[in-house]
Amino acid sequence: MIITSAIVRCYRLIANKAFNTKCKSVKQKIKEYKGPAGGWGALKAVTQAVGGQKNIGGDIIAMFSMNKPTGFDCPGCAWPDPKHSAPLEMCENGAKAVSWEATSKRTTPKFFASHTVRELLSWDDYDLENQGRLTNPMKYDKRSDTYKEISWYNAFYEIGQLLAGYDDPNSVEFYTSGRTSNEAAFLYQLFAREYGTNNFPDCSNMCHEPTSVGLAASIGIGKGTVQLEDFDHADLVMCIGHNPGTNHPRMLATLREVSKRGATIVAVNPLKERGLERFTYPQAPAEMLTLSSTPLASHYYQVRIGGDIALLKGLMNIVLQRHDEAIAAEQDPILDIEFITEHTAGFDQLHADILNINWDEIIEMSGLTRQQIEQLAELYIKSERTIICYGMGITQHQHGTQNIEQIINLLLLKGNIGKLGAGICPLRGHSNVQGDRTVGINEKPNQALLDNIEKRFGFKPPREFGHAAVETMQALYAGSAKALICMGGNLAVAMPDHDATFAGMKNLDLAVHAATKLNRSHLLTAKHTYILPVLGRTEIDIQKSGEQCVTVEDSMSMVHASKGKLKPASEHLKSECAIVAGLAKATLPNTKVEWDEFVDDYAKIRDAIEAVFPDFVNYNENIKQPGGFHLVNSAAERRWNTKSGKANFTVTDSLIENPRAAINPELTLTTVRSHDQYNTTIYGMNDRYRGVFGRRDVVFISKDEAEKQGVKAGDKVNLIALDSEHQPTYRRLDDLTIVIHDIADRSLATYFPESNNLLALDNHDHQSGIPAYKKSYN
Repeated sequence: MIITSAIVRCYRLIANKAFNTKCKSVKQKIKEYKGPAGGWGALKAVTQAVGGQKNIGGDIIAMFSMNKPTGFDCPGCAWPDPKHSAPLEMCENGAKAVSWEATSKRTTPKFFASHTVRELLSWDDYDLENQGRLTNPMKYDKRSDTYKEISWYNAFYEIGQLLAGYDDPNSVEFYTSGRTSNEAAFLYQLFAREYGTNNFPDCSNMCHEPTSVGLAASIGIGKGTVQLEDFDHADLVMCIGHNPGTNHPRMLATLREVSKRGATIVAVNPLKERGLERFTYPQAPAEMLTLSSTPLASHYYQVRIGGDIALLKGLMNIVLQRHDEAIAAEQDPILDIEFITEHTAGFDQLHADILNINWDEIIEMSGLTRQQIEQLAELYIKSERTIICYGMGITQHQHGTQNIEQIINLLLLKGNIGKLGAGICPLRGHSNVQGDRTVGINEKPNQALLDNIEKRFGFKPPREFGHAAVETMQALYAGSAKALICMGGNLAVAMPDHDATFAGMKNLDLAVHAATKLNRSHLLTAKHTYILPVLGRTEIDIQKSGEQCVTVEDSMSMVHASKGKLKPASEHLKSECAIVAGLAKATLPNTKVEWDEFVDDYAKIRDAIEAVFPDFVNYNENIKQPGGFHLVNSAAERRWNTKSGKANFTVTDSLIENPRAAINPELTLTTVRSHDQYNTTIYGMNDRYRGVFGRRDVVFISKDEAEKQGVKAGDKVNLIALDSEHQPTYRRLDDLTIVIHDIADRSLATYFPESNNLLALDNHDHQSGIPAYKKSYN
């Protein structure tokens, strides 16, 4: 099992062509980037992205419609839309996402006839998707090793016959990408549950499952508690384990406003990221013309990878000590005692645990000095209203759920849940990953959901829990899974341990991929493999009742309509809803679901969602409001749907550090996205803010750590994963170039997904099941 990744003094090996993502047409260079986030660099990148996809007219139309009340929701991140939007309510990476989807390039049956799957597997991931939009339903033909065109009728019929022929419904896995709309996701979970399974691996399992598990246990709801307006009132915004400049750039405009009104922003992250340091707003003429920028984080704490719990316990120790001293001196309390008494459980246990910490261990594991931790604690103590934002730098650990619980502990101490300007803010990735979970994409459904489905549709859904993503891949590899249906995504590439996951994909009897573009998962062919081309978020969706809109839920529980504006890339495309309905009707001849009515008019799907989920009351009317409507958030109202009936302080006995680290301190590797990337989609070969251009075969290390390891910038190295006994495993990544970067000591970083094979499937958080892409322990 992987516990860490060690850097080895190098010898050169041939890189794996499947992930050798070098672009020969782009000059490779490593050059320090001195500019701010955003600014002219962002505008130049948008221009290049639009020009590279050769559909400038369509891109311009789309960008003026993106994130507007009558337009479509950005297919990128889930940052909410402001009530008073700018003329172009978009960011650099949103523009890349739109141009990538609205491209004039096409992947046609002629293309597939000209290239065998074996040949395509040797292409890099960028070139596969850069062939453009899929245009026709395709079926893999083993004899020619190519995909061949198939009619929609035959595709549905054949897939339906295969699914109907399996003895065990739990041998079929139903994967959902976070770009799937509420309407399609609701239909998809109906299909799977009427079929007889709760197997719902989804992208939440790989990004924010610890949020769903940890927040639900602590405060009774698996979502954040803040709204966008809370940032107007916060005294302190703590950004922990996320990089807004690349992963959710529209957040930068919000942080800019926080900074300008004099509130404090602090960053806690192993890597220095430009998007947390300073920002030039491209829609602010004064900043653009004067080449000025707005400073963001006034304090930056470079915690070691995996040192978050140690830091959080250290912060709470100082807060509690200051409080106890204040009470002893008959001064005003530091803690919100009234809130703790009325609304929380477990405070005494937490108090005893936190005051018993070993500061030498805290400093060793966090990588920060006691003075730094005390400084951050004082900022928190002085703040009346604190928001803590976090991303996958917190969740993607073997202790990701415990990370979340400790963040909640810190907020609860001062009553920073359920009051204006304060709360917890998980930063979701995909634009509707939260909405999919809200409307039923959950392998562990509650009884109310199942009872409401039975009442509305008249069939008995299965009650036993199903598979999440890791369990799905383990089932594929073991051979117990027979079929995989994918609503979007690039599942095999996004998962760890490609040796196992790729073999598992090829071991299937049936694989079905609803997709907009070709990716590597489509090339890991099963006995029967189909690619079904789907309408994109930007495209007009016309059904019998006319043009349709779909809905999505953002990171802050706002649900709003999304309506495409562009002509579909092909006349043969079907909507997500139509594809789900077609599969269901072909598989379930005695179905009790009115599939045709739902596809004819999506408003009827929303009526059904409202019948199953009472929080969606007046759904069709509410989405007519500009900006949509806010779903009820019990924790934000200080109602705690937990077993105790209160918000729970949670004790973590350990600091969750590798006990052998002091004896044999290897380096720890974390994965990151480049700036020209969204999850597994590679838009280009540049990582501008980190100074990497034209390449992805690099590993980041600090100057001091490089000297300790005896390497320097430009050296070639190999990364080798170690097992629990600190012995090298077969999992390795060869021929990477050293890049000196401002990163915590004993830490390395390289790009996702190329480095995923270094991580075993077993290396996941056993509370939530999330793979430990950021750090794992044996």
